This record gives sequence, C-alpha cells and structure tokens, in this order.
Amino acid sequence: MKKISFSFGASFGGSALSSEALRERYGARLSGAMDWLKGTPAEIPGHGWMALPDCGAGEIEKTAKWLSGYDSIIQVGIGGSALGNLMLNQALLGGFYNERTKGPKFYLADNPDPDKARSIMELAGSGRTALVGVSKSGSTAETMAQFLWFREELIKKGQNDEDLLVITDPEKGIFRAFAKAAGCRSMELPASVGGRYSVLCPAGLATAAALGIDVEALLRGAREMRNFLTEEKDFDRNPAMKAAALHILHESEKREMSVIMPYSSKMAYFAEWYAQLWAESLGKNGLGTTPVRALGAIDQHSQVQLYTEGPDDKFFTIICFGDHGGEVAVPKVEREELAPLKYLEGQEIGEMLNLEAKSTAAAIVKSGRPLLWIEMERLDAESLGGLIFFYEYLTALTGRAMGIDPFDQPGVEQGKKYTYGLMGRKGYEKDAEEVREWFEKISAEKISVK
Repeated sequence: MKKISFSFGASFGGSALSSEALRERYGARLSGAMDWLKGTPAEIPGHGWMALPDCGAGEIEKTAKWLSGYDSIIQVGIGGSALGNLMLNQALLGGFYNERTKGPKFYLADNPDPDKARSIMELAGSGRTALVGVSKSGSTAETMAQFLWFREELIKKGQNDEDLLVITDPEKGIFRAFAKAAGCRSMELPASVGGRYSVLCPAGLATAAALGIDVEALLRGAREMRNFLTEEKDFDRNPAMKAAALHILHESEKREMSVIMPYSSKMAYFAEWYAQLWAESLGKNGLGTTPVRALGAIDQHSQVQLYTEGPDDKFFTIICFGDHGGEVAVPKVEREELAPLKYLEGQEIGEMLNLEAKSTAAAIVKSGRPLLWIEMERLDAESLGGLIFFYEYLTALTGRAMGIDPFDQPGVEQGKKYTYGLMGRKGYEKDAEEVREWFEKISAEKISVK
C-alpha cells in the first residue's frame, strides 16, 4: 500500500485537553472496542466487512468478464449499494469515463427520479445492456421500482433475464427467490455485511472490475490497512484510535460537525460515501456528529469563510495527494495585460492544488479550529482500498467507544416502513396511517404563494 500519513498536531483546536490526557481518557475504552471488533466472528451480523479484504476476486473477475461484453451496464441500488460504486468509479476512472471508454458505459440508477431513469435508457440506446440489481432483501422500494422498470425496458429491446445480475442475500429475500426462478446470474451480498460497509464485496466490486478497476489491488490495500490497525495497540501509533478519540472529544465539547475536505475532484464521491457511513452508523440515541462534505479547492470559495469565522462547532479533516497523476503546467504569459499573472508561469496545477490545501489548513488552524491532516502519496486502487478500510474501521471503532451499535439503522427502517405503507404494501397499513397523522401536523399553518 502506498504511504498514507496522518498528522494530529493541530487536531485539538480550542480544546484544553493534551495528547496525554486524551489517551488517559479514551485509551482503555478504545482498546476494548478494538478487541470487540477483532474478536467478534465475521458471521455475526454487521461484522462481515472485517473479513472482506481476505476474499479472493476470482468470482468477481469471472462475472466482470461477462459484464464487460455489454455495450452498457446499468446498476440499480441506493445508499450503500450505490455510493460505493460511484466513489470507486470516480476516484479510479475519473469523471469522464463514459466519454472516453471503448468498453461498456456505466450508469447508476440510485435516486428514483423518472427523468434520470429515462435519461439513462436513452443514453444506453439500442446497444446490449446488462442490468445489475443490488439489494440484500430485494424489498427496498426505491431500488425495486427502478429494477422492475429497467427490466421491462430491456424486454422491450428484445433482451431477457439472461442479461440480469442480482447481488443479494445468499439464501433469502425477494431478489434471491427471483434469481432462482428466473435463472439469471446472481452473486452473494454476505448476510453479515451491511450496505454502507459493502463496497469491498460484489456489491461494489463486480461492476468496478468490469470497467477495468484493479479489485485485487483494492483488497490488498484494505488488507494491509486492516492488519496494521488491528495489530497496533499503542494509542499514539494507531491513527484510528487517535482519530476516534478526537471525534468523541470534540462532540463532547459541542463541535458536532465532522467536515471532510479532500483536495481532488476525483474524491467528491468519497466524501459522499463517508457521509452515509458516518451518519447512519453513529447518529443514534441523541449522539453522533453531522458529516459535512466539502471539496477543495472549490469550497475554499464557498465554505471556508464559515469555517474560519463562523461558530467553533466543527472538526475538520483535509485529505491531500502528493501526486495527482500527470502534470498540467501554466504556460508562459505573453500578453501585456496579463502581466500581473506572470507569477503563475510554469506552475504545475496539481501542486497549486496542494498549496491551496495547505493554505486552507493553515487558515483553519490559525482561527483556532481543530484539524486532522491526511496526506496520501498518490490516488490508486491500493491506496484507496487502504483509505476505505481506515474509514470503515474508524467509524465502527468510534461507535463502539460511544456505546452504540455502529451496524444498525433503526431510523432508516422506520422510513422504509412508512414508504411501504403509503405505497400499499400489505402489513404496513398502520404505518401509512401514522404518516398521514404526522403530515396533518406538518401541513398545518400553510402559506401558499401564487
């Protein structure tokens, strides 16, 4: 795995606590959380992600070879069944993959928006299209409504269920029953892996491999990071332990927002993926910090004013990359009216981005706000795999140390039940009535403007 460094020198901000006091306050609790994560069998619900880096890529590569023979791949999923794919594809293939590729084009139908669904089918056109559905239960309304629609569109094009792949629970659920009856291809979404921790299993890797991403390198990077984090018990040498302690400390001191700000356009979806992982895992029992996505250098011009002179209620993480992959240098300034810009001549734009990251970090720290600086040698499959596992481990470790279950999502389940009820699913009639009662309250004191 390429080098990833974590710098904690400015991570206390306005807190009066020292590094030694941080270790004294949280070290034992976090050590116990580490033992719990390492000692709980991977078969226990929620814990399967710890073993994913050890899974071979053989079945994934075999399925990827089949998928790569299509003109387009449409994946249907939501939340963890979508954000992981978007993150991998953007980070490792760039933002213009479909415009450049000679292989299959890739579309992800996540939000059940009819305009987006129609646009995806129009872009897929008349070419052969593979449809990939990802849902552990096969009952997620947003995913299944779109799956049924796209499946019908493929049938209209003369295709059939042989062009489908479902990634779902190994044994039970609507999708598993459908796969057995229809005879379509299927892959297992391990029963003990939750959606937001599923990016390193077939849910995230099957289509990634079909597009040419090196999944073996991803798993290798994740494995190396896991081995380091789980074996290093020294609080001062384990970045996950220290970062978890700081997040808990800052929440206790009313810094209730966790801002993540990578300095690379290829990492915008990483911030989105992190936001779901952090919010859904830790936002329980009145606890948790709100994840805030930012992107450098864009948000220097939209958010940093608030970050430096607004309320001291945030803990910042900036992620920077030593090598952005290929140089783009500013040419010589020839016109006289542009002479004030001569200082930019010969400057490499990737290095300028790194200098801006340092400038933003310095401005935030000068204002007395806490900041964790993460620097990666470069962004490739191996280093991304390491960073993915770091954040999964940090999230689970923080949750356990907070005294909550980092693997359930009772608030999400309530929303699902309400949706089922409103859409007429049997057994959820009381949920539908409850929504109507709440919406009467919401709709009171309405003001309409023509």
